[in-house]
Amino acid sequence: MGMSDTAPALAVSLLVLPESFPGTLYSLHELFWSVGRAWGDITGEPEAAARQFAPMLVSRTGRTAPSPTGPAIAIDAALDDMPRPDIVIVTDLALPPDAALAGWWPEETGWVRRLYEEGSVICSICTGSLFLAEAGLLDGHEATSHWSAAPRFRQHYPQVKLRPERILCPAGPEHRIVTAGGSSTWSELGLYLIARFAGDIEAQRISKLFVIGDKSEGQLPFAAMARPRQHADAAIAEAQVWIADNYTAANPVSRMAEIAGLPERTFSRRFRKATGYGPVEYVQALRIEEAKQMLETSDEPTDAVALAAGYADPVYFRRVFKRSVGVTPARYRQRITALPRI
Repeated sequence: MGMSDTAPALAVSLLVLPESFPGTLYSLHELFWSVGRAWGDITGEPEAAARQFAPMLVSRTGRTAPSPTGPAIAIDAALDDMPRPDIVIVTDLALPPDAALAGWWPEETGWVRRLYEEGSVICSICTGSLFLAEAGLLDGHEATSHWSAAPRFRQHYPQVKLRPERILCPAGPEHRIVTAGGSSTWSELGLYLIARFAGDIEAQRISKLFVIGDKSEGQLPFAAMARPRQHADAAIAEAQVWIADNYTAANPVSRMAEIAGLPERTFSRRFRKATGYGPVEYVQALRIEEAKQMLETSDEPTDAVALAAGYADPVYFRRVFKRSVGVTPARYRQRITALPRI
């Protein structure tokens, strides 16, 4: 399953069991639906050639199902009414504390075993790993789960090499089994799968859109330049076209005013009214976005990134970058490299 700009969307089946909590199911559905779709709407940038995902909530019956917390879960399809999915995910389950699970979910476990044999990638989150263990898919493999499930694994599934300290645990041939830890690790699993099948750039974009990852330094490290307002001011539009390719130029605001054929004060007023940005703010945003892209995709030293983004003084660049992004350029690069990888 390679990445291609013409490949069909990846079919992702989110398996709904009677014990499935709704929150993780719907969070993953929205996350995967957004791949290759949402970034352009927010920023105005063209979408990368990322392979899109087609998430569906599926169950044995195909009918709307109650959930352990009360809200009903809307189901898209029954297990036997759909083509083979590329990815199947079993999310967190509400399970009685001491119940043995032998014989639970016979139809669903058989369905998942068959799909694995046919080449699907099978994933779990939190106590969903107990479902995979009951299906026999984790025998002899490393796997992770919620920390509270460790005694159950020791008692009922001793052949599983449980690694409860892990957040993600890819296993098996071609890593076609992937288990994730506690229920909140849906975001790590989601980003891992997006990076694996749609590429690192799209995973970075989705991380920013959903503000998932390390939040200890606030939201600014996730932010991107918002799409400027749509407007009909032709002179300002001409200046925007010029600056898009010349944001490293000296005295960019004066040059834009010349391009627009306006006095600088008039230009500044009309630019803000048309775009929602002041001219200096707009240029800085373009430069910082270019710097972020270089930090995300290259190993260039920070001083070289500063120069390429239009800042001759690297000290000033670091100051502007931290004010805009909330962290230093070096720290920003560290955060990006910490995203889940294959």
